[in-house]
Amino acid sequence: MSLAGVKTAARKAAFARRAQADPAVGDAANRHLIEAVRLAAGTTVSAYWPIRTEIDPRPAMHQLAATHNICLPIVMGEALPLTFRRWTPNAPLEVGAFGASIPVDSEDLVPDVLIVPLAAFDDQGYRLGYGGGFYDRTLEKLKRLGPVTAIGFAYEIQACDAVPRDATDQRLDAIVTEAGIRRFGDEIAA
Repeated sequence: MSLAGVKTAARKAAFARRAQADPAVGDAANRHLIEAVRLAAGTTVSAYWPIRTEIDPRPAMHQLAATHNICLPIVMGEALPLTFRRWTPNAPLEVGAFGASIPVDSEDLVPDVLIVPLAAFDDQGYRLGYGGGFYDRTLEKLKRLGPVTAIGFAYEIQACDAVPRDATDQRLDAIVTEAGIRRFGDEIAA
């Protein structure tokens, strides 16, 4: 089976596991997420508006908005890196690509901390996304511009033994779940 086929099968299994997650653990996960963001160097944080069965980072976004610039990702087109627009708790939103809400007519920002959604993750710091490569291209681009911290946000049930990956897949600096913070680099203080 090709790597693309392996990733497709892994993604299907990951979505089935994620659908079994208990959203009630989201409060604990958001507390750990706030801690991870505060331990990271940087004041401009990209979060995401949850779709499907993704864990919801909005409680953390609301709390972090008092001390950080928060932005949301915008899909500009196939095979392109993401761009980011400022989000505030009262920002008007519209539906963007893949059904995710995005800010309407707000300022573009360049994040130095990214909260990244995922389908699955492993103990090496790799994530399995939705297959579009948006976050991998974005992280590669942002790393060329300067320091950036990538924090995967997920339910613990999304862990797997090994994420199938290729040379373009970007490693995360940390993964946050309801069980705590897993660190994989020096970008988040211990």
